[in-house]
Amino acid sequence: MGTGRFGVRAGSGDWVIAVCVAATLLITGLSEQDPAGDLDLLGYALLAAGGLALAARRRAPIPVLAVTGLCAVGYQAVGFDVPAVAYLFAVYAAVRAGHRTVTVAASVAMLAALPLAALASLHDTGEAFAQARDALEIAWLIAAGAAGEALRQAERRADEAERTREETARHRADEERLHIARELHDSLVHQISIIKVQSEVAVHVARRRGEQVPEALLAIQQAGREATRELRATLEALRDDGTAPPHGLDDVPELVERARLTGLDAALTIEGDRQDVPAAVGRTVYRIVQESLTNIARHAGAATASVRIDYGPDALTVRVDDDGRATPDAVLMPGVGLLGMRERVTILGGRLSAEPRSAGGFTVHAELPVDRTS
Repeated sequence: MGTGRFGVRAGSGDWVIAVCVAATLLITGLSEQDPAGDLDLLGYALLAAGGLALAARRRAPIPVLAVTGLCAVGYQAVGFDVPAVAYLFAVYAAVRAGHRTVTVAASVAMLAALPLAALASLHDTGEAFAQARDALEIAWLIAAGAAGEALRQAERRADEAERTREETARHRADEERLHIARELHDSLVHQISIIKVQSEVAVHVARRRGEQVPEALLAIQQAGREATRELRATLEALRDDGTAPPHGLDDVPELVERARLTGLDAALTIEGDRQDVPAAVGRTVYRIVQESLTNIARHAGAATASVRIDYGPDALTVRVDDDGRATPDAVLMPGVGLLGMRERVTILGGRLSAEPRSAGGFTVHAELPVDRTS
């Protein structure tokens, strides 16, 4: 059942229908010429209860089916020849909810019980069967069930159509992503690779001859390396179809080791009792460490970096520090990477801070809540 505004509207509509059916049953009962005198109040109560029970038909279709059926049998037994309208509504709701077998069994029981109930007040078998037939005609019963089944099938087809549209859109997005990856590879990677190779050869030749390497050439070499690395990461992300296992906490040591290969003195410390954490938390920690180490290599000019992961009872904490050029009075200009980290942490209900340290350098600190009961 829907929630929010839609749920309120659906609930209000259910109550309107329930009250209208209850009123109709009561009016019909009041028009009876010869009700059983001492049992009038019980009959009216059963008529009202059967109608009002329909307010819960979406939330509890089977209990409502049982209540409306028992009420119909009850007011027939005390002498009220009133059609089982509420039961027909309940049949429709139960079949729409997918409870066909239970509804058929309940309806068969109702068709058998109504003549016996009518016989309790009429003491005439023929008249009792006629009254029971009028109270619940098989044609109306079949029509109610058929209407519920038809709407259930329509809703199922609508859901399947929606899933098909989503799958089609996802397939098109995958195709477009692969197309972009191919275009990037064909147009940029080859050219940048040539620039990178030529600059490295030029630097190697100059050093071998004992010549001073121009700063511009070193800058081109470094830019070529970074551009190649970034393009490879971009292509990897574009080609990722979601079938490969996502990176998580187990992959953080590899990140730190990779940072060491670039000349950064990086250290990893893990504190606390290591426990399983949700996959989303693990992925977020990996991305925080990855982005932080990348920023340190690109911008910080740091010699050392430390990564600390702390397993707490209710939260997982990750902290990345460096001894780079950042100073306490530096103005922080958050880039796309930092904004992405903050969004990931916020979605999980955590907190993230990224700021210069008082002793110099930069720190990224994130606290991610972990539900140990899930």
